[in-house]
Amino acid sequence: MRMKNFKTYLPGKDDIQCKWHLVDATDQTLGRLASRISRTLQGKNKPNYTPHLLTGDYVVVINAAKTKVTGNKLEQKTYYRHSGYTGNLKSVVLKDLMSTYPERAIKFAVKGMLPGNKLARTMLKRLKVYPNDQHPHSAHLTENDPGR
Repeated sequence: MRMKNFKTYLPGKDDIQCKWHLVDATDQTLGRLASRISRTLQGKNKPNYTPHLLTGDYVVVINAAKTKVTGNKLEQKTYYRHSGYTGNLKSVVLKDLMSTYPERAIKFAVKGMLPGNKLARTMLKRLKVYPNDQHPHSAHLTENDPGR
């Protein structure tokens, strides 16, 4: 009995079409919102998902200042960064980050859910986060709120 020679499907440049999605972060939990956004950026919501190709979409997040966090994360979650020099470990608590730069909290959460490779940098560039409902991407938007 002979088996047929099936070929693996790989999407070409014509098969990959990027859309723009608008996500309203008002009263949404930070982690659940970030996981939905990361799946959209990776393209896992599409039938032609391929791990080594950029098949994801653009995501515009508005009202980032109105996201929620559960538990005591506002007081307990700390973000660290280091300059490389001795004694220069900087830290900021989530509560302070949300009051000054709420868009960074969403970017950090999404970045942690993306794969750790070069493709993730390009995916993260496709994420546009704004603290209020004003954004300059009105002409690009095709769809609202992925996964909701």
